[in-house]
Amino acid sequence: MSTQKTKRVVVKVGTSTLTHNTGALDLRSMERLVRAVADLRGAGHEVILVSSGAIAVGSARLGMKERPKELRFKQAAAAVGQCRLMHIYDKLFSEYNCSTAQILLTGDDVDDPGRAGHLRATFSALLEMGVIPVVNENDSVSSAEIETGQHKVLGDNDTLSAVVAALCRAELLILLSDIDGLYDADPRTHPEAKLLPRVEELTEEITSMAGGAGTWRGTGGMATKLTAAGVALAAGCDMVITNGKRPWEINDIVDGAEIGTRFIAKKEGTA
Repeated sequence: MSTQKTKRVVVKVGTSTLTHNTGALDLRSMERLVRAVADLRGAGHEVILVSSGAIAVGSARLGMKERPKELRFKQAAAAVGQCRLMHIYDKLFSEYNCSTAQILLTGDDVDDPGRAGHLRATFSALLEMGVIPVVNENDSVSSAEIETGQHKVLGDNDTLSAVVAALCRAELLILLSDIDGLYDADPRTHPEAKLLPRVEELTEEITSMAGGAGTWRGTGGMATKLTAAGVALAAGCDMVITNGKRPWEINDIVDGAEIGTRFIAKKEGTA
């Protein structure tokens, strides 16, 4: 796969990659991520970054010892944390001569055809100008993810990133997680578990391999990633699950390297 062809890529990073166990931002991890995304942009690709972490970062910023349980405090923490996240992203990306934009979404924004059309046009304009959109769910007005974990469209940032990839007609979605990819068993409890390098169909056997959420800081487990894979593949977009602790590998992933687990979308004209 040649890097000469411009690709539209969505990169999703989870809370556990962006933060320490305390919930405070892991600045070294963020810097490595930003450098990799900026390098991808420098290679001529169009990149959209979907970033979790607002509630965890806001909770730490406000001195909370754990994620708040009451909805209004979760939403308040999200508002504080989103401001902090964007400040750091803008500062780090500017060091690599990249401009950023913030886009906060709710389910209604992608449900409604009119809003979705405006969103697609906005993404398109930003990417044409070389801007890197940074996307998150608008937790301060939408409680779909933080209160129930359920929504008919959104509800977690794995699914959100797949919806964004479909909306923007991206060719590749990369989920940076706290695990190397999809295994045939949970590697945290089964040392003999084997990594699946390629998945060409979401069979019942594949979906049964999903486990629960990894840490208290994040909400997405493998089940949400497989849901995201279904959305991405239906839109003709490949998806890769890989370890967020090695963000520099996203450049090789875009070039087609066998890293993590790649879900292969059926392209038009193929059986």
